[in-house]
Amino acid sequence: MHNASHHELRNALQALLAGPFCYHTASIFDPLSARMAADLGFEVGILGGSVASLQVLGAPDVALITLSEFAEQATRIGRVARLPLIVDADHGYGNALNTMRTVAELERAGVAALTLEDTVLPAQFGCKASDLISLAEGVGKLRAALRARQDPALAIIARTHAGVQPLADVIDRVRAYEDAGADAICLVGVKDAAHLHAIAETVCVPLMLVAYGNPALSDDQLLAELGVRIVLDGHAPYFAAIKATYERLREQRGLKVQEYYDATALAAHYAGADTYAAWARDYLKQVL
Repeated sequence: MHNASHHELRNALQALLAGPFCYHTASIFDPLSARMAADLGFEVGILGGSVASLQVLGAPDVALITLSEFAEQATRIGRVARLPLIVDADHGYGNALNTMRTVAELERAGVAALTLEDTVLPAQFGCKASDLISLAEGVGKLRAALRARQDPALAIIARTHAGVQPLADVIDRVRAYEDAGADAICLVGVKDAAHLHAIAETVCVPLMLVAYGNPALSDDQLLAELGVRIVLDGHAPYFAAIKATYERLREQRGLKVQEYYDATALAAHYAGADTYAAWARDYLKQVL
C-alpha cells in the first residue's frame, strides 16, 4: 500500500480547510482503523484524546495520558495513514513551553493537524472542570505552538468551549486566536445554528465543530455556509469496537448477551471512571 507523504496529507487537509465544503471526521484509534477509513473514502480522520486515553491506558479522559504515550500512538497511525489525521492535543501537555515540545513530537509523528484547547488541564484543586485559562495564556500557548512548527502546512487549530462562556467572551477568544495565527478555530459546546452564526460572523479562518450528533447542527450545507469545514460527530466506531469485544468475550464464556449493553457505559466501567471521579472529589475537591 502506498503511503502519501506527511507533507502531501497536510496539504490535502489545508485544501479542505480552504474549500467550500464541510467534511465529517472518521474516528481513528489504531493503524487498522486508519487504513479502513482511507479505504472507505473518508477525507479526514481524528484521534481523540479520550479515545487515546482509553486505548493506550484504559483510563478515562482526565488528562492522565502523557505526551510520549500520545505521540507514540499518533506515530503508529501516521506510519500507515493515507488520509490526513487531526489529533486532539488537549492543552499541549502543559504550559506554552511544553506545548512547543508537543508540536515538535506530533509533527514528527506525521499528523496533519492538532487542536490545542484552553481548558485548565489537568484539573486544578477546587476549580470547576469547565474552567478556562486566561485569554492571554491561551494566546501565548498558541503563539508558542506556531513558533515550534517546522512544516507550515501543519495546521494548528485553536479550540475553545463556546458552551461555558458568555457569547462576548467566546468572540473575544476566537478573534484573539485568529489574530495570533491559528489556521482554524475548533468550537465545542455550540448550542444551535443561531449560536454558531453569532460566533462565525466574527471570524475569517475556517471552523471545526465538535457537534456530537447535535440535531440542531446537522445541516451540512448551512454549516458550510457558516464557515465550518470539519465536523466531529463523536467516536462511535471506537465505542462499537469496545461493545463488540465485550459481547464476543461473553459469548465465548457461554454468557448470553441478554440485555442491552451501552458502549459508553461499558467503557466508563472498565476505565474505572467512578473511581477517578471519587478520587477527584477526595483529593481535588472537584466534580469531574
